[in-house]
Amino acid sequence: MKIFILTLGCKVNQYESEAILEMFKKSDFQKTDNFKNADVLIINSCTVTSESDKKVRKILHRFRKDNPKAIIVLTGCMVQAFPDKITSWPQADIIVGNTDRSKILEKVKTFLKKRDKIVEVKNYRKNDTFENLSIEKFESRTRAFMKIEDGCNRFCSYCIIPFARGRVRSKLLEDIKNEAKTLAENGYKEIVLVGINLSCYGQDLNLDLCDAIEEVCSIEKIKRIRLGSLEPEKMDIDVIKRLSRCDKLCPQFHLSLQSGCDKTLTRMNRHYNTAEYEKIVRNLRKYFKDAAITTDIMVGFAGETDEDFLESLNFVKKIGFSKVHVFPYSIRPGTKASEFDCQVNPEVKNNRAKKMGILAEQLYSDFLKKQVGKTEEVLFERHYKDDYFEGYTKNYVPVIAKSQQNLSSMIFDVEITGTQGKYCVGELK
Repeated sequence: MKIFILTLGCKVNQYESEAILEMFKKSDFQKTDNFKNADVLIINSCTVTSESDKKVRKILHRFRKDNPKAIIVLTGCMVQAFPDKITSWPQADIIVGNTDRSKILEKVKTFLKKRDKIVEVKNYRKNDTFENLSIEKFESRTRAFMKIEDGCNRFCSYCIIPFARGRVRSKLLEDIKNEAKTLAENGYKEIVLVGINLSCYGQDLNLDLCDAIEEVCSIEKIKRIRLGSLEPEKMDIDVIKRLSRCDKLCPQFHLSLQSGCDKTLTRMNRHYNTAEYEKIVRNLRKYFKDAAITTDIMVGFAGETDEDFLESLNFVKKIGFSKVHVFPYSIRPGTKASEFDCQVNPEVKNNRAKKMGILAEQLYSDFLKKQVGKTEEVLFERHYKDDYFEGYTKNYVPVIAKSQQNLSSMIFDVEITGTQGKYCVGELK
């Protein structure tokens, strides 16, 4: 039988889809890239915005219309966060929450026997432990993601994710090491550690993120370790110093900001202010040479005035991020912020997003130009075009370089000679 998996959302979802796919393949299912000829269709949903929910429903309708005989499985964050909203949807044959991803194969086999609709969405409990999904490969990728943490205890006023993911839960160090060994044996040189609130790894195990990184560092064949998105919490000077001693850790940190205005951060229920954030960035740059600091910025949050936005804009400029993901605030039903007064007009939000986006483009261009003249180690990932191959430096600068041989999955020193659009251009040393 053939299986097709559609993944929406974050790197954690991508990892979980890969783990689900491996379960099916070990049970003699074959992956297909064409949903129209699949016997089993799995949608791993995202629910970070209301638009994400609309997208899921649209895809579900299309799948059922274009492949009416397939078994359709709906899982992921949307299912877990809003079970009452979707469990009656007729297009899905199997609806499974985030607590039971490891049982999806079993549910499909049960459905094949009886053809009765299956709905299983269990609530998270206070003392839940980490669901130890694992992977051996990360199909079609040079670097492999490894999920080591799930859940979030923060309850930011705009965010539904704690309801979709439960409280913080962490992967055991032994399981991290074993999975890293397997990935290394299968040829992966770089591992990206990911989680819903990665900075909080280990707080349920009396450990911290440094413990997990050091465990992966001990695997000889792993040459690079990269971190997924980080929250500013727990990134104190002692943690940063310890991280700096992990020689395989790439000096690129996606440190979520959301707003550069303290009043807005308070309304968001973010647990830091701009001065604390700036101190973390300063320490990262002190202890990591050529550190790239990237971030997310939300504009038009409920109650954000023109003055608040200007303050946020100026803070982003002051920090001098390498790259900024800009997005307008979207009202998320089920969150506290959805009930706030003073919601910002959509046109105003879009205008602010454009202004912040222009700054983000300038900062990125400046960052790339600063790389010219340096010689950096590049892990090449794929063919770019003609005789050029694309890869990334340790601080996540995209580089294209010319070569007659296939450079994919190989590491070379590259002299960066210029920039071209969103890339640096280099020559192999």
